[in-house]
Amino acid sequence: MSTIAPKFRLSYFIKSILDNTFWAITLLTLIGLPFVQVILFYLELPVIGGKLLDPYLALTILADPSRQIPLLKSFMQTEFFKIAVFPGFGFAALLAAGTIFVERKMLAKLQLRVGPFYCGKIEGLLQLMSDGIKLLSKEIIIPAKADKPIFWAAPVLFVATAAAFVSLIPAAGGGWVVADLDVGLIAVFAIIGFFPVITVLSSWSANSKFPFIGGIRALHQMVSFEIPLILSVLGVVILTGTLNLTEIAESQDTYWWIIFLPIGAIVFFIAMLAELERIPFDLPEAESEIVAGWLTEFSGMMYGLVQLGTYLKLYAFAALFVVLFLGGWNGPNVWPPFPEEIIEKGIEVGPVTAHFPGLPLLDQQMLNDVLWFVIKVVGVIFFILLPRGVFPRIRIDMLLHIGWYKLIGLAFVNIFIALGLLYAGVLGPEGIL
Repeated sequence: MSTIAPKFRLSYFIKSILDNTFWAITLLTLIGLPFVQVILFYLELPVIGGKLLDPYLALTILADPSRQIPLLKSFMQTEFFKIAVFPGFGFAALLAAGTIFVERKMLAKLQLRVGPFYCGKIEGLLQLMSDGIKLLSKEIIIPAKADKPIFWAAPVLFVATAAAFVSLIPAAGGGWVVADLDVGLIAVFAIIGFFPVITVLSSWSANSKFPFIGGIRALHQMVSFEIPLILSVLGVVILTGTLNLTEIAESQDTYWWIIFLPIGAIVFFIAMLAELERIPFDLPEAESEIVAGWLTEFSGMMYGLVQLGTYLKLYAFAALFVVLFLGGWNGPNVWPPFPEEIIEKGIEVGPVTAHFPGLPLLDQQMLNDVLWFVIKVVGVIFFILLPRGVFPRIRIDMLLHIGWYKLIGLAFVNIFIALGLLYAGVLGPEGIL
């Protein structure tokens, strides 16, 4: 029995557009504008034309882009913007999503496959969106004998811990960091210490053998590599004399610490791969041995949250490597600041004066910092993803041997090099360089 596809009718199409437009305007009027009004009452609004901008006047300037710029600049300086958009969760989630797509395409090329291709007309660009919709729509299945409160809480705690990690990473100069702590580096390692606990709790709460084996492996692996991870950054702390991540990045204005401490950078990178459970250190998941390790019993959006937290953690580690060893956001100016005269008066082109109302929205130095920071982070992420396509998984005894013996020994060598440079007067707060 064949079915006949319904014919396209212009009247139905126009009716659907009008219906959607009507409901969009209705929801914007009844929900959107009141919500914006409430938010404006909690913002520190700027002074425009000698008059303090209030929430009621703000609604009257929606049609004037040039008068919206001070309001947008005020919003960008709020803690909410830093936490939710940049350099916090939104920025990290965007880079994490791009990392997932690039990893799938890169592995496909390395293995002579196509990878995501059909969902989206250009190289499967919409595959990530379709996977997200699939995870949202899939049923969440809880094992019958699982410890349900802990099992439910584990993915949320994992994402929250990864987001806390992201909040400590500065992405540009001028205070573009969610939490700028004097002991930021200690806070980073304190937060990293929660990941093994969450992993073991989630694997134990599933009450299944494969997650439990994966959880035990993760505990051994993370504890083995956290010590060399901490020791590898002591050289940077010795030479900078600070634990503040922003100050560490600013101390590399002339040269990067990877030039003088390459052993520490190598140890940190290897330990970072183990902390991220990336190949060749993916024993806690090990699909060919224990199904999916401690992730075996997660389904639906619970699995999606764990994956989101994993790639947020990957971004945070890559950004931390950039801040510690690759100069952070320091780099040559790609574009100079715009002259104030052009911003205020515009440029005369014949009889027409071209104005650029969007120029004062962002500081050019901040844009330059973000550009170099993103380029460096993307480069580090590439080298984090690359081993998955070229290295096999190592045995657990080899993994522990690398962590407890080789990396710790190299980390102490790195510390001695830093102390030598410090006491020789070459580097450090009073060094000649």
